Amino acid sequence: MSTLDSFRVATRAWLEANCPASMRTPMPEDERVWGGRQPSFKNPESKIWFERMVSRGWTVPTWPTAWGGGGLTTDEAQILNDEMTRLNCRTPLFGFGISMLGPVLLKYGTEAQKAEHLPPIARGEIRWCQGYSEPNAGSDLANLQTKAENRGDHFLVNGQKIWTSYAHLADWIFCLVRTDSAKHRGISFLLFDMRTAGVKTRPIALISGASVFCETFFDNVRVPTRNLVGQLNNGWQIAKELLQHERGMISQIGRAIGGTVPPVEVVAKQYLGDATGKISDPVLRDAVARQVMNDRAFELTIRRAGQESAAGAADGGASSMFKYYGTEQNKKKFELILKCAGTQALGWTGPDFTPDELTLCRTWLRSKGNSIEGGTSEIQLNVIAKRVLGLPD
Repeated sequence: MSTLDSFRVATRAWLEANCPASMRTPMPEDERVWGGRQPSFKNPESKIWFERMVSRGWTVPTWPTAWGGGGLTTDEAQILNDEMTRLNCRTPLFGFGISMLGPVLLKYGTEAQKAEHLPPIARGEIRWCQGYSEPNAGSDLANLQTKAENRGDHFLVNGQKIWTSYAHLADWIFCLVRTDSAKHRGISFLLFDMRTAGVKTRPIALISGASVFCETFFDNVRVPTRNLVGQLNNGWQIAKELLQHERGMISQIGRAIGGTVPPVEVVAKQYLGDATGKISDPVLRDAVARQVMNDRAFELTIRRAGQESAAGAADGGASSMFKYYGTEQNKKKFELILKCAGTQALGWTGPDFTPDELTLCRTWLRSKGNSIEGGTSEIQLNVIAKRVLGLPD
């Protein structure tokens, strides 16, 4: 038996013994574990599962063990993912620290910054938010105007961010600030505590009824200079790399929120199938089959890209391609789900709708934002045209 085969056997046995039964079911959005200074575990078994995975470093399986990770190779991490998928294991910990900040800190952070921030991220002790977009710097992110004046031992930060996801619940923020007038070469990357004097947040009500996005205001916020990541005025390089990680995360948003609604084929059979579940409408059968096949093909393509990246053959435009395709595919999925469920998918409240039906419309509305956040679909197409296809401006 090869080393990887042995690892698979051991991993499968550990997961079967340690993943609680309720952690092998679809995950409602309100049962996600985000960690932080005041973590919430709506399901008691979520805490058990979270703590067991933290103990093995499997919340961030490929990170070095010195920083709280599992120290797994790419192949081993893929096996862990495969085995978790086989058992329908829930993701034990969500967080922008895991999916976005951690990878750039591993590359650009000082040893002191890694020691301070990476282990708490891996253990789910600190929840992060992202200070990027501003009222006049969305798609043109490099136009940001939040200023950070260098005062020697600290920066003095003033400005405003918008669409800051979960800022009202976050403990720390990774933030792009202007430290020089040069558009791209005057941006720096800072980390600071959301409890710092002068930081204020205000949630924004969304059409779905949720308020996960916030306006964030900085009024003479003092940030220690040791919290500068990378070189002064070189934050744009870090920002671009972090966006690649963010786009990769958003590209799989359909899988992340898939637990909140039944799969499209299940919805189709439930509302339009006969006694055996067969869908009589051939056009609809074709649409459902195409959606399922495209979802599977997309998943396999992401896996292949991950293997290529580990082998040093990564495509620099892959994150934009995945972000564009994944979010557009996700929107199509929810359009098809609503088409299958008909008027039962339009319920907002009341006894005439099941709990599952009451999530359909809200989730459909939320899916529209997937093609805006992390860079709009139009921006992704521009990136693909220029960087992948080499087309002229």
